[in-house]
Amino acid sequence: MQDRTIRTISDDSVLFVTLDSCRYDSFAAAEVPALKSVSALYAAQAPSHFTYGSHAAMFVGFTPGVAALKKRFLNPKLGRLFRLAAAGHPGLSEPGFSVDGADIPDGFRNAGYATIGSAAMGWFNPATAVSGTLRQGFGAFQFSQHAGEQVAWIEEQIDASAAADQFVFLNLGETHVPYHFEGADWAAADNPCVPFQTVDRRADCAHRQRLACEYLDRQIAPLLARFAHATILLCGDHGDAWGEDGLWEHGISCAATLTVPLLIRYRGVPVEALPD
Repeated sequence: MQDRTIRTISDDSVLFVTLDSCRYDSFAAAEVPALKSVSALYAAQAPSHFTYGSHAAMFVGFTPGVAALKKRFLNPKLGRLFRLAAAGHPGLSEPGFSVDGADIPDGFRNAGYATIGSAAMGWFNPATAVSGTLRQGFGAFQFSQHAGEQVAWIEEQIDASAAADQFVFLNLGETHVPYHFEGADWAAADNPCVPFQTVDRRADCAHRQRLACEYLDRQIAPLLARFAHATILLCGDHGDAWGEDGLWEHGISCAATLTVPLLIRYRGVPVEALPD
């Protein structure tokens, strides 16, 4: 077998990772050294309480933010990491990247980037018409519910790309209900977080989502290392309610579904080390 050529990632490249449904507290409690190496961890407010709404907002530049912090990228109202030209208020600070297109991935494609996307959630399923809105900006796209397959495919796409710069999006589903992953010692069919349930299984939810984070840390560590000198946005797209106020799962607007982990590295520098 011929050895694969390993492409060097440019400083201008971007890796955008969403841990689907991941709560901030699950991430904070997890032993995830690769994920936490991206930057300091922030408790941020997601732009929506379900996958489609949140990604649609993020794909036009409204990434999760911390409204109390006056620091660009962490607070998109001050300055966005991704700015879509001529769409919405530009903010008070320079954006990290300014692109022109139908959405952020399309804008990077128009700028000459290879745009590579892999997603696990059904809102991205190419068999559904609605997914076209989220997938439209990607030159190469994969739908898979297995993190290992996703990372391997992304690595292959990067190395086969003729473009100097890469915009890579990865939506990971192991942190989504039922919080199952390869090698887990519970049945995939056992969902501890069902809307309107009356049995309190929050302990199972917390345990399983934390372990899912730790599984994903092992799976994507090489990809994070490959982009360490470039830009990395790592966040939850929304969280889940685990019995707070009698609420379970997501698709409802509350503190539990809107509070997510956020970590940002910009051109190799953790966001907390960037000038204000």
